[in-house]
Amino acid sequence: MRGVRGATTVENDRKEEIWSAAAELVSAMLDANGIASEDIGAAIFSATEDLVSAFPSAGVRARVPGFDAVPLFDARQLAIEGSLPRCLRVLLLVDTEKRQQEIKHIYLREARKLRPDLEGKGER
Repeated sequence: MRGVRGATTVENDRKEEIWSAAAELVSAMLDANGIASEDIGAAIFSATEDLVSAFPSAGVRARVPGFDAVPLFDARQLAIEGSLPRCLRVLLLVDTEKRQQEIKHIYLREARKLRPDLEGKGER
């Protein structure tokens, strides 16, 4: 089992925007790593305290095929001073034969700032 991480941001605290961003992020994580939904043991989502309009997992369950059977969990991201606002984070726990170094973690939009070490390594 491996962990696959990702994060993205939204411009506004609106249900549709949160759902769309969460689905886009998870879809990019699946595509980049060749993951099928049946290979996912669980998915953990977190959102910063300024996002209160929607559960990110609900958007993924509604929009990403196969996620109706994946255990999903939402949590509040720690409110750390100076942290990135309007940010969604995801941890997928995946059954895979890939080595940790082969996993592609996906950071979109402003969340790219969270992992500058991944720039130029195929992650986006």
